[in-house]
Amino acid sequence: MFAYSKALPLYGEFDVAVIGSGSAGATAAIAAGRSGARTIVIEKLPFLGGTSTAVLDTFYGFYTPGKTNRKVVGGIPDELIAELRAIGPVVERPNTFGAGTGITYHPDELKVAWERLVRRAGVHVLLHAFVQDVVRRGAHLDGVIVATKAGLQFIRAKVLVDASGDADVCALAGVPFELAGAEAPAQTLTTTFRMANVDVPRRKSLKKEQLHALMAEAADTLGYNLPRREGSDHITPVEHMTATIMTRLGSVARRPNGTVINATDPALLAAAEMDGREQALEYIRFLRDRVPGYGQARLATFGAQIGVRETRRVHGLYRLTKDDVLSARQFEDQIGLCGAPIEDHHEGADTKWLYLPDGQCVGIPYRTLVPRDTENVLVAGRCFSATHDAHASVRSMGQCMAMGQAAGTAAATAARTNTPAGDIDVSALRDTLRATGAILA
Repeated sequence: MFAYSKALPLYGEFDVAVIGSGSAGATAAIAAGRSGARTIVIEKLPFLGGTSTAVLDTFYGFYTPGKTNRKVVGGIPDELIAELRAIGPVVERPNTFGAGTGITYHPDELKVAWERLVRRAGVHVLLHAFVQDVVRRGAHLDGVIVATKAGLQFIRAKVLVDASGDADVCALAGVPFELAGAEAPAQTLTTTFRMANVDVPRRKSLKKEQLHALMAEAADTLGYNLPRREGSDHITPVEHMTATIMTRLGSVARRPNGTVINATDPALLAAAEMDGREQALEYIRFLRDRVPGYGQARLATFGAQIGVRETRRVHGLYRLTKDDVLSARQFEDQIGLCGAPIEDHHEGADTKWLYLPDGQCVGIPYRTLVPRDTENVLVAGRCFSATHDAHASVRSMGQCMAMGQAAGTAAATAARTNTPAGDIDVSALRDTLRATGAILA
């Protein structure tokens, strides 16, 4: 926590500061700004969107898998999709592993869509800014210290929303959390890449099982280094271009003293970024050599950063569990729904999938967004309060947006009424969310 010897320049004072602008953070900022709060969103990258623009090109979680294909996410996320469609084509397509219909977009167009909605909401946007520390008084956080091109600066806020994905603010503030990999397994890392000049009709002639058989043969007998044997590729809104989720890198290591580290460790993360690109080139070699439709294809682009699935999960007023997810449990304080399966990208060649009852959803309790031992902090996105297994379902980007809309709305209420985030009227929050298009049941 803050212990610098010299006074820092004040960048600004806000009602709500949102740290991280991914699917959760950008949505939280929009919701807070529309609620009348003076809001800032702080982002380390030069664009908004986080994983949605730097890593992936598909929103999952909007629909349940199975026969019913029930829509379970609405509100601000629907407006984002409409904004995307105003810019360019969007493709709705089935997931390779039956996780529900995905909404595939152009990541660079999504950057603009996020920017439009955030700026229209009157939100102040600060890019190229890393949170370095917090200023804490008891259970209250006065604000955050950020590193900018102009040096370290202080941002004061009445309420903070930690949507950093890695729970950076909570960790700096001493909020209790579980480090992924320390007590339970941790999801692996993935470097995504896109391929240009693909003969899509020829590629579609090959079924999923045939692709996986080719991967196994290439790895087992032909000398290809393919850690994951059932990766996937899919069409995009750009003709003759596909996108992939194929690579697999370990996300946990143990130091000589026995300390467990994961992708919050700078050295591990740096190595994973470089190793991921090397591994991606091997998958590209496999695709070009062995998969119909890829003979003349070339690498178009890597993801701007490696895909990180879990690092820290805060301990909130409630922790969502595996039993909650698989029993499709409902909660009085739920602020969103999730029908996505438990999707465990463990180390090894395959991925484990556990599905909810067909067409059913688990509720996302507001209490999972309220960290313990704080007054004016909320979390949203993949650092929310859940066990490893429950997290593997509810971390989908559609659910991150639902959490963000709830957290941003709640943060604005807490700031306006000078109420601890855990004590706001959740019934009134739910009414507001429903009125703005969110789906709660």
